[in-house]
Amino acid sequence: MSGVLVGFAIVLVLVGVGFVAAWLLPGEAHAMQRGISPLVYYITNPALMFLLMSNADLGAVLRTYTPIALVTAAATGLLYAVVAGGLLRRPAGPVAAGAMASSYVNAGNIGVPIALYAVGSAVPVVSVLIAQLLVIAPLYLAVFAWCRHRADRAADGAGGADGAGGPTGGARGLGATLGRSLANPVTVATALGLLAATVSVELPAVLSQPVEMLGNASVPLLLLLFGLSLRGQRPMGREARAEVVLGTALKALVMPALAWAVGRFLFGLDGIELLGVVLMAALPTAQNVFLFAGHFRLATTSVRDITLLSMLLALPMSLLVTLLLT
Repeated sequence: MSGVLVGFAIVLVLVGVGFVAAWLLPGEAHAMQRGISPLVYYITNPALMFLLMSNADLGAVLRTYTPIALVTAAATGLLYAVVAGGLLRRPAGPVAAGAMASSYVNAGNIGVPIALYAVGSAVPVVSVLIAQLLVIAPLYLAVFAWCRHRADRAADGAGGADGAGGPTGGARGLGATLGRSLANPVTVATALGLLAATVSVELPAVLSQPVEMLGNASVPLLLLLFGLSLRGQRPMGREARAEVVLGTALKALVMPALAWAVGRFLFGLDGIELLGVVLMAALPTAQNVFLFAGHFRLATTSVRDITLLSMLLALPMSLLVTLLLT
């Protein structure tokens, strides 16, 4: 129980620091956001993922926990897409961002202390990270790239005098965009970390220590960036209220229930193993979703609000899960 409390307390303090900094320095807040976002996306977050993956026990994490994480996230994201896209008739970009926000958990920072203190093992959180970074994130980033490409083509108009906007040129442009998104720094770093774990490669100290220092900076910078973005914003705005309610309900309530059902009835888990699966699903939305949506210039209002509300609900949900399954 103490691990759950410590993990959430750390996150809330760092988000609060970012919010207070934006409040005290309103003239500098935008510049800080513009500087931190690419730094985290291209440097510190990849370093953190390499560190986590290079120390993973692949045999333990791939057998059970990773398939459960994949099935749970896919089912939750699909539910959001069906409701938001099919019933609410929202555009593809916001639907993709909302689906990721409803199913992509904050395993990188909150999940680590919770897994270690509440479950006693890092296996559940590493399994979720593998599922998210090698499968889920690349798929969503490819969809984000397609949505951004389609929006840019719509803004520029169809076709052009040189034919670059025609089907062939558009296909080449989309292919290049998708390639860049699938080869994003986080996915590449994760793959390299897993390769290092597979062949048991250890970096020399002159390389490993700088990578460790950069990786350790990623979590606080991400949380500060999210706190900075909250200044002057009003959660649950009218234009995205339905999506926020839908995404928050799926993230906080439906995803943990799905994880319990999949772990219990499809994989036969119980006890501390089942607790680890459900606690990982009960984690709030990762701030990375906000970072990714902003990087592709998609609508971030609903993502920000789902992230904030899921964070507020995650602590009582995690405590309830712990009481019910122990």
